[in-house]
Amino acid sequence: MAAELLQHEPSARDIFRRAGEILGLDLAGVCTTGNDALLTRTDIAQPALLTTCVAWLAAVRSRSLDAAVLAGHSLGEFTAWVASGAIDFEPALRLVRRRGELMEQAAQRNPGGMLAIIGISDDQVIEICTEAESLGTVVPANFNSPGQLVVSGTPDALDKVADLAKAAGGRAMPLRVSGAFHSPLMDDAAREFSRLVADTPVSDPRIPVVANVTADPVADADTVRATISRQMTSPVLWTASVRRMLADGVSSFIEVGPGEVLTTLIRRISADARAVSVGSLDALETLSQEVNP
Repeated sequence: MAAELLQHEPSARDIFRRAGEILGLDLAGVCTTGNDALLTRTDIAQPALLTTCVAWLAAVRSRSLDAAVLAGHSLGEFTAWVASGAIDFEPALRLVRRRGELMEQAAQRNPGGMLAIIGISDDQVIEICTEAESLGTVVPANFNSPGQLVVSGTPDALDKVADLAKAAGGRAMPLRVSGAFHSPLMDDAAREFSRLVADTPVSDPRIPVVANVTADPVADADTVRATISRQMTSPVLWTASVRRMLADGVSSFIEVGPGEVLTTLIRRISADARAVSVGSLDALETLSQEVNP
């Protein structure tokens, strides 16, 4: 997923080299050869995605592109903290690697999963979760866009949510994840992770970051620590985060990294927002020429 960057951007090769030394594996090789056995492991996937996104960030900034405000979805928020200057890349990488290990361990202790519920309102999904709670834990996990809410919980409760969502006219799509992330089933992992965050050097962000857990901009180190510590068990308020940025005057969004998931979600949240992804060097050069003619 980083082959083009590694071939053409020396800064990307340096970032992957540093990451590989910290992780103790050939991360560039893992990413470019598509080793599913490794990349589907949460403890590898999370640092691999952070490293790839930070490499794209370096390529974006080398072309005189930057942001007035930052945000990231779940794991992607760690790239935002790096971009803001709140956490340096190497400490962030160590945090993310341990985050993946802790989440995987919590998922083994408390088996569960996640479902994307599509086609019905957030309020309907919240009511459905309440109705299904008699069968186990199930909570809203990702408020992605109007008509798309991901829920997280134990298997029996998720099955009940799927049935109720279908009866209400919606669709339920299982996500390919190993656990019930952004839910109380991650409580043990979150407590351990908060201790690691407390020992990690954190600075006031140079650029505000709209946090997943509050949908508000964060501009001081203490709040950075608090929001990072809460993120693992709190829902991702992506719809509210985008709306907050729009209300604050943001009109253009640049998605940094592989894929176009956030670009699609932003367009669903607001038809007036300009959202583009820079998951290829051609797209990045085009955007750079538009901004810096």
